[in-house]
Amino acid sequence: MQNQTSPLILTFGAADPVGAIGIQADLASFAAMGCHGLSVVTSILISDTTRIEDVQIIDADWVADQARVVLEDMPVAAFKVGIVGGIENVSVIAEIVSDYPDIPLILDPFISAMPDLGPEAEDTLIAIRELLIPQTTIFVTSAVELGHLAETWREPSADDTMAADAMQLIDSGCEYVFVTNTPGDVHGVTNSLFNESGVMRNDTWQRLSGPFTGAGGTLSATIAAMLANGVDVPAAAFEAQEFTNATLAGAQRLGMGKLIPDRYFWARESAADSNQ
Repeated sequence: MQNQTSPLILTFGAADPVGAIGIQADLASFAAMGCHGLSVVTSILISDTTRIEDVQIIDADWVADQARVVLEDMPVAAFKVGIVGGIENVSVIAEIVSDYPDIPLILDPFISAMPDLGPEAEDTLIAIRELLIPQTTIFVTSAVELGHLAETWREPSADDTMAADAMQLIDSGCEYVFVTNTPGDVHGVTNSLFNESGVMRNDTWQRLSGPFTGAGGTLSATIAAMLANGVDVPAAAFEAQEFTNATLAGAQRLGMGKLIPDRYFWARESAADSNQ
């Protein structure tokens, strides 16, 4: 008799040798939530715990072929799109996910940490906005990244336009926009979830001493796993914040740079309890 399989999640993203962000980090978060991760490499990073030094973008045909072969073989419960690599990759990913409109799409393109791609950078943002965001179930972004994206359709502004920018994306077809590090108490971190009705929830967490790399990716990957497990978006957003906060509380300094979230903190806690 065939055993019941874990929910399958297909993630599009960068291969990070550190495992702090990108596909390696996604797979760890999926596994922690009882899901099995499938991966499509969009780019290869040269990076350490301090910074991303360079990126090699994978040809769009290779991105498409990786995804199509997997999808013809296995049913997935969720898509996660992270670092896209370039404008051609945005187009092929958008075409692929459009063939599966009933599967939730979690979008977290991790814009701010990538090296400068030159004149193509803004075109890639526009492509994400026009091709991927209208198909997205939940778009996860920081307040700073949301502002950069919004500058592709409006003039830069010193005013607080976060809510208006989030609603602009929802009007384009995105179901939910989850904005991290929204303005609030300097001693806390506030995250805001928007849907077509406006702000659904504001959650504030104690600010932990860092600096960290991989916190945002852990959050979006965990949301993807929650949705794959059948949890609704508002509950998934809250539970993912709890999990991410715990990974940061136990973050590890693996190198000379930033702290890496410990996505397997629960396994170490269980092992410690069993040894007592």
